[in-house]
Amino acid sequence: MKRAAVALSEQQKNDLIELLEARFASHPERHATIAWPEVHARIDGNEEALRSLYLMERTEGEPDVIGMDVVTGKAVFVDCSPESPLGRRNLCYDRAALEGRKKNKPSGNAVDEARAMGIELLDEDRYRRLQALGEFDRKTSSWIETPESIRDLGGALFCDRRYDTVFVYHNGADSYYGARGFRGVLYV
Repeated sequence: MKRAAVALSEQQKNDLIELLEARFASHPERHATIAWPEVHARIDGNEEALRSLYLMERTEGEPDVIGMDVVTGKAVFVDCSPESPLGRRNLCYDRAALEGRKKNKPSGNAVDEARAMGIELLDEDRYRRLQALGEFDRKTSSWIETPESIRDLGGALFCDRRYDTVFVYHNGADSYYGARGFRGVLYV
């Protein structure tokens, strides 16, 4: 799937940066050792990053910084909406799963949607790190990056938080539900 063609106006960029700064200030527990000017310097003028962050926001992901990558030094933005982003639900896992459905096909798939947005699906480790910063997916669930060994057998993984515990589950990759979407990560 091609990246969604989105050209942001200067006003949209400024509004997005203001929104991200306000969210950053409202949730210091997510990034206690990071200062906003450091993040701002990474996104200001970075058209690709702003486009991806805009799409994350537009699909109700509420992206926020949850750390800095220790290898690259890049800011790590993750969808921090309380529930799986509303604008990214009712999707099966990937293109092969979508094409394999004979009836009642969903409108798309999580892997291609993430790629079109310029983000990656969270993997299990990143999902658990997010959950250490708050309580997410208490009523919904989110597809996560699935190892090829599982995907080759027709399965895919998803996570949620129930009973104050993070669970990892499996399902057929071609399944889709109104309460399952995906969360993404963007390195800037």
